[in-house]
Amino acid sequence: MTEPVGEKGYAGDVTPEQAAQWMASGEAVLVDVRTDAEREWVGYVPGAVPLAWKQWPGMALNPAFDGGIRAAGEDGNKKLVLLCRSGVRSIAAARRATELGLEAYNILEGFEGNPDESGHRGQIGGWRKRGLPWKQS
Repeated sequence: MTEPVGEKGYAGDVTPEQAAQWMASGEAVLVDVRTDAEREWVGYVPGAVPLAWKQWPGMALNPAFDGGIRAAGEDGNKKLVLLCRSGVRSIAAARRATELGLEAYNILEGFEGNPDESGHRGQIGGWRKRGLPWKQS
């Protein structure tokens, strides 16, 4: 059930709230494409599939990404909503998932949102700031 791909190269962008609603209703699988360290130290979304797009150190592309995203989308009736720190890596990951034939969306603002005027994240947007479910190890 793949939606038409727009000029962005993936199905589209959704707000954190829309992604949470789709996930809660079983309509979508949330895939967290941040690094293992980010999820461990900054926080994670319960029930999300942890699958780094790039891995630390060096931020090299994860060679296991294609297999992991295919596995996450193996139920072809579900959308994939992709989450990163601020909504940049998740765009690249959504494009790749779309190339693999999956219906993939980018979650706007990511987990932490953009930095504020002091360079601090988590203050002006993102999954966590919007009060959606998350945990910290």
